[in-house]
Amino acid sequence: QAQLVESGGGSVQAGESLRLSCAASGPTASSDCMGWFRQAPGKEREGVAAIDNIGRTRYSDSVKGRFAISQDNAKENLYLQMNSLKPEDTAMYYCATASRRQCGGRWLLLPQLTSADYSYWGQGTQVTVSS
Repeated sequence: QAQLVESGGGSVQAGESLRLSCAASGPTASSDCMGWFRQAPGKEREGVAAIDNIGRTRYSDSVKGRFAISQDNAKENLYLQMNSLKPEDTAMYYCATASRRQCGGRWLLLPQLTSADYSYWGQGTQVTVSS
């Protein structure tokens, strides 16, 4: 039922910025617990940023201080502002939503950056950063 569609990816030079968007539709597409993941060739999918119902955010060490996750009031759109991009940020970026059950689980401890803590995924948008 859920549909998540990412947009905003592209090719930029190191030091530039991009803003990714994720539009959620369907009865279970959006929730209080959402996040962004990325996957580079030959690497495992990596949790980049997450946000919960009370606005707590969590970032991977590699992007902390450079990226910012946010959500609109209706939770129909998720954003990832990416500043000071580096070549190592090159990857396919995916938005994801946790189920209501998941959101009421260990998300209560802190936002989660593990794939198993999410149920719905978009198709991804490519980000390429050249040096």
